[in-house]
Amino acid sequence: MKTTVIVGGGAAGMFAAAFAAEKGNKVILLEKNEKLGKKVYITGKGRCNLTNDCTEEEFIANVVSNPKFLMSAVRAFPPQKTIEFFEDCGLRLKTERGNRVFPFSEKASDVTKTLTNVLHARGVEICLEEEVKNLLIAERKITSVVTNKREITCDSVVVCTGGISYPATGSTGDGYKFARDFGHDVVPPRAALSGIETKENYKNLQGISLKNIKLSAYFGKKELFSEVGEMLFTHFGVSGPLVLSISSLINRLDMNAVRLVLDLKPGLSDEQLKNRILRDFAELKGKTVFNALVKLLPTRMIGAVLQKAIVGEQKRVAEFSSKDMENLIAALKRFEILPKKLRSIEESVVTAGGVSVKEINPKTMESKLVSGLFFAGEVLDLDAFTGGFNLQIAFMTGYVAGMNA
Repeated sequence: MKTTVIVGGGAAGMFAAAFAAEKGNKVILLEKNEKLGKKVYITGKGRCNLTNDCTEEEFIANVVSNPKFLMSAVRAFPPQKTIEFFEDCGLRLKTERGNRVFPFSEKASDVTKTLTNVLHARGVEICLEEEVKNLLIAERKITSVVTNKREITCDSVVVCTGGISYPATGSTGDGYKFARDFGHDVVPPRAALSGIETKENYKNLQGISLKNIKLSAYFGKKELFSEVGEMLFTHFGVSGPLVLSISSLINRLDMNAVRLVLDLKPGLSDEQLKNRILRDFAELKGKTVFNALVKLLPTRMIGAVLQKAIVGEQKRVAEFSSKDMENLIAALKRFEILPKKLRSIEESVVTAGGVSVKEINPKTMESKLVSGLFFAGEVLDLDAFTGGFNLQIAFMTGYVAGMNA
């Protein structure tokens, strides 16, 4: 019987352990925390958006870094297999807007409990509070694992140590060190799915949540992103679903060349919006422009829009010129936000960058440099948009690594 050691008990590690054991290996799962799946507990704000019920093509379209590398893995273990796996293990699921799949209980802890039960049932030896210090090789082949407690002789190792986001969950970049020790390139880690700090101070707008707006991102003249959805103004700048997606596309770019453009009324053309404003103004001739816009915008947003339009808040509707209207329409449809930098990687949802996939076999997740060394999950240079895609990457790469280790 071959011995496989799994380093890291997160989403990818638990899956790798479960399927390596199903193949008949003796499997030892080493986790330096006091419990498994510590980061799983906080995903989806504690609800755990565990996958996305989409086609293989839609899945690949939502991967930001190295989508082609995942084509073999998504064929081997598509989102539907993830859904079947959990349902077969007794976890009831539900699908919400955007095909996001959650436990019916809305408790991330139920996902971890389900996986832990599978590991016990398949005979995996789970070792908590045991930290891996070194991996040993001879003639470019894995021979053993050295922990803070012992040395374990083994035939294969799957490194599932995550990135460096949320270090309190144990993601502290250990896997990068192991990879570098054996000559692997590590793409510099970057924040992904992160809030964006802005050059302009939006503290007056803090807490305003905008729905059904369109947010676009440009690098120079090139459009990188443009979608309708939700965003949020914060004490540091902007956040929310659309902003998180944009952050993953701009995290390696020069921020001075990036612009965000907010369309507050994407359902209306410039002309339709002008006619709507004129109707409101006709009813409120004696009012200030500020008061005449209360039906159109959240109250605290009006001041920011008028400032962009260079129109005084106390200007009367009767004094409003055609040039003022032109500026107002531009501010409503093309409200420019200039990013300064992303929030720190420690508070980003996932880590972009990691072990270069050029040196990993996409069909097995095995290192091309060291026999018996496998990588899975966020430790690899793979990341995707929100919606369950990042956990699906962890599960599918964990499955492929476990089956081949």
